[in-house]
Amino acid sequence: MAGAPRAPIMAGMHLAFGLGGAAHASAIASVRNAAAEHLTRIYGTGPWSSMVTERGVLSGMRTGQVVIARERGQVVGTLRLQRKKPWAIDVSYFTRVTHPLYLLDMAIRPDHQRQGVGRQLLEAAGEQARAWPADVIRLDAYDDPAGAGPFYAKCGYRETGRVSYRGVPLIYFERLLTSER
Repeated sequence: MAGAPRAPIMAGMHLAFGLGGAAHASAIASVRNAAAEHLTRIYGTGPWSSMVTERGVLSGMRTGQVVIARERGQVVGTLRLQRKKPWAIDVSYFTRVTHPLYLLDMAIRPDHQRQGVGRQLLEAAGEQARAWPADVIRLDAYDDPAGAGPFYAKCGYRETGRVSYRGVPLIYFERLLTSER
């Protein structure tokens, strides 16, 4: 996204973290689709089953920043941060701040799940958010066994509410960044 700051790439274990660009769009779509297919195999068809195209990834890059995790040059994890409030978020459930960011589209390649990639990706997102700067990262997770609510809670995100949006049960989470500076 033009004008947004670029945080330095973080390295951890065999992973490198940084901002994804147009050259990564196909790989990002592949990771997101593999994660969606994996959840669908385990939990059946649901809102988590949606596939994304390279064009859809590029569209998301115009409204936010995509943070990627790479191992040996291959994208293994991704998420997107943006200032614009997503359709399913009701801000009345969150702490009042001046500069919120919203986390969307987080996905880890299934063969890299449960190995710390997601936790490190969230840490990289926090660094990127502080550089933006932002006061908080907000997100929603499916209130379903296929949802990542317990994962976000373990990573330090605080549950702020439970809602149903267009028949989809959601859990809202936030992580305040102002006290972490």
